[in-house]
Amino acid sequence: MQRVPTVSGTTNLVDILDRILDKGLVIAGDIRISLANVELLTIRIRLLVCSVDKAEQIGLNWWKHDPNLTTPLPEATGRRVQLPAPPPGAGPRTQKGGQTARRRKAK
Repeated sequence: MQRVPTVSGTTNLVDILDRILDKGLVIAGDIRISLANVELLTIRIRLLVCSVDKAEQIGLNWWKHDPNLTTPLPEATGRRVQLPAPPPGAGPRTQKGGQTARRRKAK
């Protein structure tokens, strides 16, 4: 019986993850559900796992144009922000500790 050559040395999870993120990993598959030769459902799965640098290198940069990811956050200035008044019938606003604003001022 012939022995199969093996790689000597150890590879840890960090090395494997680094290689996957550097090179990229593509997983593709289709799931089809049929009944009596009638296709009822088709699910197409396409998954790309890679680093941001690799994604930009291959032309994927959708996160740069997504308004949910690129909206600038207000700068923290240490000032308190005045919340808008609640709509009529909404009840009193609660602040930290569950106390209403009126009760807190009274203390």
